[in-house]
This record gives sequence, C-alpha cells and structure tokens, in this order.
Amino acid sequence: MPGRSAATGVFAYGAAAGLAADLLLGDPRRGHPVAAFGRTAGAVEKLLWHDHRGWGALHTALCAGGTAALGALAARTVRGRRTASIALTAASVWAVVGGTTLGREARAVGEALSAGDFDTARERLPHLCGRDPHSLDGPAMARAVVESVAENTSDAVVGALVWGAVAGVPGLVGFRAVNTLDAMGGHKSPRYRRFGWASARLDDLAGWPGARLTAVLATVAGGDPRGAVRAWRADAAEHPSPNAGPVEASFAGALGVRLGGTLSYGGRVEHRPVLNGEGRDVDVADIERAVRLSRRVTGLTLAACVGGRLVMGAIKRRRI
Repeated sequence: MPGRSAATGVFAYGAAAGLAADLLLGDPRRGHPVAAFGRTAGAVEKLLWHDHRGWGALHTALCAGGTAALGALAARTVRGRRTASIALTAASVWAVVGGTTLGREARAVGEALSAGDFDTARERLPHLCGRDPHSLDGPAMARAVVESVAENTSDAVVGALVWGAVAGVPGLVGFRAVNTLDAMGGHKSPRYRRFGWASARLDDLAGWPGARLTAVLATVAGGDPRGAVRAWRADAAEHPSPNAGPVEASFAGALGVRLGGTLSYGGRVEHRPVLNGEGRDVDVADIERAVRLSRRVTGLTLAACVGGRLVMGAIKRRRI
C-alpha cells in the first residue's frame, strides 16, 4: 500500500542520512543524547535501587519503555510530513549509532601500539571496553580492540538499524536505551546481580536479531567466508554471551585471527573459550582490518534493512 511504501522510503532516506552524519561528525563531545539518557537512568536508579529483580525490572521498564514512548510521540508528531519524518529518523540514527567513534577509538589504540606507546594505549582502551588495561600486553590489547569492534558493530550499529527497520524511531531509541542499561548494570557485580538482571535479559532478547545479522554480514564481507562459518558453528555457542559469541566468532573467522581466551575485568579473571582456534594471533594491523570490516557490515546492514522492508511490504500487498 502507498502508506507502507512511504514509510519504507522515510526509513531508507533517514537512515542513510543519519549514517552519513555519523560518518562526517561522529559523536558530539558534549551533550550526547545517549549520555543524557545514562544520567537520567542513573538518577532513576538512585530512587529505585533495591537488591531485588523486581525493582530492577521496574527500572528497566521505566527507562527503556519511557524512551521508546517518547520516540513514538515524536514520530506521531511528524506523521504525514515526509521531510520532517525523514529528518527525525536521520537525527535518531545519528544519535544512537556509534560506528565512526568506534573506529576512531580503535585506531587511536592501534596507532599507540604501533608507536610502542603502551601507556597511551592503556589509557585509551577503556573507551572501547571494560577490561583492566594494566593487565594486558600489546598483543592482548590488540585482541581486545578487535573483539570490541566486533561486538560494538552489533550493539552500536546493526542492532539499532534492525529495530529501526522494524519499529521506526521508537525501535531505534528503545534499542539504544536497552543496550545502554545493560552496559550500565547488566553485569554480575554484587550491586547488579539482581537489580541488573532484567536489563541484561532484555538486552539479550533485543540484541538477538542484530547479532545474527552482524555475523551473517561479517561472513559475507570478510576475507574468508568459509573460515567465518566454521568458527561461528564451532565456537560461538561456547561464548558466555548468546549474542557476542556469533559476532566475535564470525569476525575471528573472517579475519583469520584467534580471539577469546583469558580476560580481566576489574581484577576479576575470566577464562573464555578460544574463537577460531585455527587462526593466528591478533596483531596491530588487524585493528584496521576489523574497522574496515565493520564499515562494510554497516553498509550492508542498511541495504538489508531497506530490502527487508520492501520484501515484507510486497508480501503484505500480495495477501490483500
């Protein structure tokens, strides 16, 4: 129907414009909407925190549900006005994706490692992941960067675009809210073991389709499709995260490197399974290769999401 076709056009043009804005501008240094959401969620947490799953579920529902509701209200306000709808979609995509900043931070660590400046590399690494940088040598930091690029391609780009294709602006901002809540409190520290349970489980559910699409597209866009499929099938299920496993395994296979192993988070050591055990150790040059693979996956994701909407629209029209 014309309405569905128009909505697909709004998403396609808006998402493309938003990704272009991210490519040109990156994340703002001040006043980032995601940071503002984080501060708000933190303030709500101070009011609601109890060492109980139910209170954590209420916190998740208020913060993520409220954000999606605001997105729905904004979309409803501009409904019927094509230019305004495209602009709102573009602004939302720019606000929630972080592909350019992800690449910049990864390259900054890579440049420091190439120069032998391990102190700077350790200083920049926390911008990408929560690992203890002081426990890592050069190769371990390079591996951490590649793993972070892989996982954040799914979390910070692909997952948001998938939910934007499914549910428009509410899907975009709602997914980012869920992902941010998980980053804030989805880990198993004493404070969040119960309170963060709901945000962690919801993030697993919301991230499932984006993670699988990321793995598929990394397989298609990488240099070794067979290796990516082999690593995904053999190793992904052994990863403690149901979504990071397929993504990191497919990146490992596509790049021909070995990921996983022993990690340290705030003094807590984790022994994770090796992903793509047939690959070689990560070196500094693989950081740039991972960033370029992430860029290719981003472009393919936009095409896949727009194509998916067109196909679903055609199927619905045939059923009418």
